[in-house]
This record gives sequence, C-alpha cells and structure tokens, in this order.
Amino acid sequence: MMVNTNAMVSISEANQNFSRVARMVDEQGTVVIMKNNAPRYLLIDFSQAEAMQAASDDDVLAVSDRLISKNRAAYEVLAK
Repeated sequence: MMVNTNAMVSISEANQNFSRVARMVDEQGTVVIMKNNAPRYLLIDFSQAEAMQAASDDDVLAVSDRLISKNRAAYEVLAK
C-alpha cells in the first residue's frame, strides 16, 4: 500500500483537530494516523470502505464453482 506522507498525522493531532483530519480525507482519500511514530490507524471515506468490502460477481462465482467442484459428491447425496 502506497502511503502519502502528506496525509499522515499524529494521534494527538487527530484527537485535537478531527475536523481538519476529516477534511484531509475528503481531499486526499485517506489519512494515516500515527501512534508512537508508527502507522497505527487508517481513516478512509465510508464509500471507499464499502467498495473494498464488496466482492465482484466474478469473485463470488469463482469461489462458488470451486466449492461445488470440491464437494460435488456431498451435493449429489443431499440433492436426492
């Protein structure tokens, strides 16, 4: 994951000025919140989080095909 160093803030800065950090997310897409000089949290726009969670139809079909192939005998017994 590429991290924009202009979109990094300390946890104390995020705590004291959250509205500024939220504006940074609006402008840059993500903000990394540092704790003890190490990246600890990632703040992203909610719509991006939903997009990351949604599996494409192709992915779902591939998993389904793999499960059916692997367990075909069990499915055939259950189908009787």
